[in-house]
Amino acid sequence: MQISVILAHPDRRSFNHAIAHAACRRLERSGHGVWFHDLYREGFDPLLPASELDTNAAPGVDLAPFCEELQRSDGLVIVHPNWWGQPPAAMKGWIDRVFRPGVAYRFLEGDSGEGVPVGLLRAETAIVFNTSNTPPEREMQLFGNPLERLWKKCILEFCGVKNVVRETFSVIVTSSPEQRVAWLRRVEEIVEANFR
Repeated sequence: MQISVILAHPDRRSFNHAIAHAACRRLERSGHGVWFHDLYREGFDPLLPASELDTNAAPGVDLAPFCEELQRSDGLVIVHPNWWGQPPAAMKGWIDRVFRPGVAYRFLEGDSGEGVPVGLLRAETAIVFNTSNTPPEREMQLFGNPLERLWKKCILEFCGVKNVVRETFSVIVTSSPEQRVAWLRRVEEIVEANFR
């Protein structure tokens, strides 16, 4: 299988980076091909220009490789922190620009504006790993876990991904080295269980 791993965190020493690299290592050890993108390191431009709103326009040269990889991926692994109940701007911009009509989804012929999507992604499974400094109980009680709905319903299932697995590691700021080692083992277990 060919798996895309997309990371969005500006600090290369972050636990998000450790998660992404653990996932890549597990995938490669299992014989999968990996496309890895560190959106911050690569300087991915998150701003959606007006020219890309035209659904008939072909993606520009900076965007075309991302769109092709998304279409050709057998699976996705997405890694980012929970900032204000949402992904960092780099990840949000990647979604806005790469999950384009004609690439990730299309609308039914004769759609009269109700927006019934047909998902175009071949990936059957996506794993989303998040980090947070909010305890899980407080996240659910106060905020209702907005990232779960965003990734599962609003993006991935909309685009045809049938199996969406999400795991959050928290509280990062107070975690011990031993806890982080255990979490990285959990990353590898989830990756192995979902990409055989």
